[in-house]
Amino acid sequence: MDFDVNLIRQQFPILSEATVHGKPLVYFDNAATTQKPQSVIDAISHYYRTENANVHRGVHDLSQRATQNFENTRNELARYLGNIDPKTIIFTKGTTESINLVAHSYPMAFLKPGDSILITEMEHHANIVPWQMACERHGLNLKVLPINEKGEWDLDFLPKLLEENVKFIACSWVSNALGTINPIQTMIDAARKIGAKILVDGAQAVGHFKVDLKSLDADFFVFSAHKMFGPTGLGFLVGKEELLQQMPPYQTGGEMIQEVTFEKTTFNGLPFKFETGTPAIAEVIAFQKSLQFLNTISLEKAHQHESLLLKRATDGLNEIPEIVFFGTSDQKVSVLSFNLKGVHPFDVGTILDQRGIAIRTGHHCTQPIMQKFKVHGMCRASFSLYNTIEEVDFFIESVRKAAKMLCS
Repeated sequence: MDFDVNLIRQQFPILSEATVHGKPLVYFDNAATTQKPQSVIDAISHYYRTENANVHRGVHDLSQRATQNFENTRNELARYLGNIDPKTIIFTKGTTESINLVAHSYPMAFLKPGDSILITEMEHHANIVPWQMACERHGLNLKVLPINEKGEWDLDFLPKLLEENVKFIACSWVSNALGTINPIQTMIDAARKIGAKILVDGAQAVGHFKVDLKSLDADFFVFSAHKMFGPTGLGFLVGKEELLQQMPPYQTGGEMIQEVTFEKTTFNGLPFKFETGTPAIAEVIAFQKSLQFLNTISLEKAHQHESLLLKRATDGLNEIPEIVFFGTSDQKVSVLSFNLKGVHPFDVGTILDQRGIAIRTGHHCTQPIMQKFKVHGMCRASFSLYNTIEEVDFFIESVRKAAKMLCS
């Protein structure tokens, strides 16, 4: 279907109803979380009004209905990701928990002291700290692939790093701080050549382009619902079945067991072995509506629209003498990180907020990137498919005003 940004905006009530300091909302913090269409909001309300019950544990009608709708989401997501096996999809609290699950369980089953884990200088803290802790627990070595001045992986360093007994690689497909689209297939192929396994952090990718996990063929793929116009508090781990079967549970308690005695406990099968306790039932069920929304639009056309917004914003801000850009790769999603020379990013963010514009300021949970570029923080504007050229032009004008106020 044709891409009509105005028709899309009508599905997101906050974009027309919310005001900030008496001004219409201009929401440019989509890399942090996306807004939710009315269908998702209604689905959460409908669950609590008509079928609130725990799942997998009851024979009564409400529980059966909730369970069916809950598992329907797993099946629909499996189709959306390229017709993968639903039991390889683990529901978690978010990308962060998904990474922590793998960082906890995979080394216990497969790694030994002296093995190395490779990450990159571009990673979110959630894809750094769990691996640091895994290395401390198991006597592993952490290796880091650097990035260049454009905010891209410096692949010249990769062959040497891979020689250092690398058994596992964890890397992001798209940088949350810089917007760089990394050559993920290159890294997957490199892992295959040395017999290493790889985890791909897809949190910033899934909201911008369609993902076919059968084609990608990563060992683990992690992402969050709230970056896909879905509810918060819900994430996903997709893993190769043969690996998940051998990995021990991350957490223990209800649901993930098969039989418990005081002498021994046996664990449930996939995916339930990794889904402990009462899950985010309403959020899981409502996420079906996010997938249905995504299936009604062309993500390719949406990406083209977002690229147009990014170019418009980049060209406009480039005319401001005090602007400094970060992350200048030719391969980017619609994330624009910048500073005004000599100005703290919080000051810029505060002025834009007074005009109703929401951007992100700070280190974006990527302090190694800040250290790379020798800054304490950055301003980040991130555009989504419901943003408009008019909003971008207002944003450019507002940054120009901020520059006059703060740099004169």
